[in-house]
Amino acid sequence: MRNIQEENIAEHSHQVAVIAHALAVVSNTYFHGQVDVGKVVLMALYHDAGEVVIGDLPTPVKYFNPQINLSYGQIEDVAKAKLLSFLPEELSAEYKTFFYPDEDTYEYKLVKAADKLAAYVKCLEEGTAGNREFDQAEKSIKKELNKYAQLPEVAWFIDNCLDAFTKTLDELG
Repeated sequence: MRNIQEENIAEHSHQVAVIAHALAVVSNTYFHGQVDVGKVVLMALYHDAGEVVIGDLPTPVKYFNPQINLSYGQIEDVAKAKLLSFLPEELSAEYKTFFYPDEDTYEYKLVKAADKLAAYVKCLEEGTAGNREFDQAEKSIKKELNKYAQLPEVAWFIDNCLDAFTKTLDELG
């Protein structure tokens, strides 16, 4: 889609890491969580590492059908393996835990939620800037985001933080 403000993988990963960090801290502070905050931040930082090599596919293409999604995942795994191959063996095991995280952990769920929140924020920012190109994506991602709202940290973030992303600096002050 056409962007008013271009975003690269580094910027996206940083935003996901910042949001994931917030979700982890909210979990531990308000909901008596036992979340490993450092692990969440590192998982978020590396969550799209394979895209450094292969780039990203637009969401409608990536999820057009299960076969495309599966094939893209396999290509992304090859890209991650290539990145890991550049490291000495002693170091690659450490990075592998973040390139291929355990999807059953609560930390992983928070990172996935942060990724959706970052995508939704991108839609909000583009819409606030007058770019209607993101209108449909905003609706679609909001539906997906509602699935993550069952996590108390995500619901808290939506209720307490999301609105700020649609405001100007003057409106925030």
